[in-house]
Amino acid sequence: MIDTRAAKTPSRPPGRVRLWWEIGIVLALSIGRSAVYSVLALVQALTRDVALGDQQTSLNPGAGAAEFWDVLSQFLSQFFAFAPIALAIYLLWEPGVSAFRRIGLDFRMFGRDLGAGVLFVLVIGVPGLALYAGGRALGITVQVDASPLDPSWWTIPLLLLAALRAGLTEEVILLGYLFDRLRRLGWGTWTIILSTAALRGAYHAYQGFGSIIGNAAMGVVFGWAYQRWGRVMPLVIAHVIIDVIAFVGYPLAAALLPGVFAPPTGPTPTPTPSSS
Repeated sequence: MIDTRAAKTPSRPPGRVRLWWEIGIVLALSIGRSAVYSVLALVQALTRDVALGDQQTSLNPGAGAAEFWDVLSQFLSQFFAFAPIALAIYLLWEPGVSAFRRIGLDFRMFGRDLGAGVLFVLVIGVPGLALYAGGRALGITVQVDASPLDPSWWTIPLLLLAALRAGLTEEVILLGYLFDRLRRLGWGTWTIILSTAALRGAYHAYQGFGSIIGNAAMGVVFGWAYQRWGRVMPLVIAHVIIDVIAFVGYPLAAALLPGVFAPPTGPTPTPTPSSS
């Protein structure tokens, strides 16, 4: 006779030590790793003889590659970058409870989510652009090259895939996953919001101090919205739209405002971590 008592025993919630290890592993595979490299890139930029405002970095280096194997490599790199997102969703899954429904990453309220996402683009994206321009004028923000458009057919799909990956990575892991895990550890609402916002700012440190401030502020607004509505979908939509505008619309902005957006000549570009 098969003993079925083990199957009937309810699973216990993970202990605090296990939760901390789990959080550490997820962050080491995703945003935490990129945040470390991003801060190091900023420190390296500050130690150069060239002023911070005269340096540049790239969000999507090589997005207009001309060789088949380079393009294939970039597609595969973007594809495997979705793995930490899948891991976070898998860890959030519980018997009988969909992780997608728990964090609001579904299409049940897509019209409302889309409207809210567009509103967030106006609230976050436009001031963010102004903050970037102000940081460039003050010399505290690195020149960000979002990657020039290339006539090759694969350039736009690569940039769209990069925008989707960035939006899902930050909103699913920073909001959906970390909010759940830190609540289980007993953290208060605003402690979680401010901590994840600080991590978001560190994740973009390679772009300079203006981007740190702007992304941390975005983290506070997005964290508050997620805490209030319990849905990451409108925030993912907003993030993806903002990144698509940045990635694809950048060449147009560089042509219209070359003094602000056009890459400087001369200084070595700041190394870019795998972040958005």
